Amino acid sequence: MQLDIYKTLWGHEGTVEQGAVLAVDAGFTGIEAPAPADEGDRERMAQTFADHGLSYIAEICTTGSYVPDRHATPDEHLASLETKIKRSLMLNPRFCNVMGGCDAWPLDVQIDFFRRAQDMAERYGVLCSFETHRSRSFFNPWITRDVLRALPDLLITCDFSHWVVVCERQMDTEWDTILEVAEKAHHVHSRVGYDQGPQVPHPAAPEYAEALASHERCWQAIWASQVRRGYAASSMTPEFGPDGYLHTQPFTGMPVADLWQMNRWIGERERDQFVLWQAAQQ
Repeated sequence: MQLDIYKTLWGHEGTVEQGAVLAVDAGFTGIEAPAPADEGDRERMAQTFADHGLSYIAEICTTGSYVPDRHATPDEHLASLETKIKRSLMLNPRFCNVMGGCDAWPLDVQIDFFRRAQDMAERYGVLCSFETHRSRSFFNPWITRDVLRALPDLLITCDFSHWVVVCERQMDTEWDTILEVAEKAHHVHSRVGYDQGPQVPHPAAPEYAEALASHERCWQAIWASQVRRGYAASSMTPEFGPDGYLHTQPFTGMPVADLWQMNRWIGERERDQFVLWQAAQQ
């Protein structure tokens, strides 16, 4: 199995072309980003990826943005999902990474929503991987586990940094649950969270070494599961981002670190860690 690293355009302040150049320079496989609403912009994005030999993961948020419209119904979430799946098709995504649903729904509503979302993805011939994300359906380990038990074919994107801050502890303390959900993991967002927040100031900082090690133990559990399930390639998107995630200096608002430098650092580190992990399996 190989590890494919993707560059997120979340927090990228340049053009898509500039993002593509950065991804190629870092040796990344592709780009993860929303498909533009404008058809002309989608055509230009598709051409940029083709010109640079980059793969594409479609990022989809159902209703609202990263935080959903609190009062949107499951039907409205499904309509939003359909619109954005159709929008992504021109870009021939490897798969769609979906931030779907709402944390406030009861379990039976969650299960019905994801069953219908699965059916929709099948109708359009795309794979949807549903992300573990605060404010969304999979905001904590146990609701995620319970939905996966009810829908054994559902696949997820594991961003454990969200669970770390929701649960106020590192996730390797919930090892049985991590191993269970790892069996359904399709994609990884490699951001490092800590007990009081979803993003450490810098993943290379020694004071956050244990947080990094905890996340890496969880990611390695996913790799092991994917090998057993016959994956030829695992995918990972380093996703340190802005919007209150990036630590800043008080009063001035100056960032304490550079987003792309952090994302490139974690991508390169996990590529190296993957090689070491593979060697240890021999």
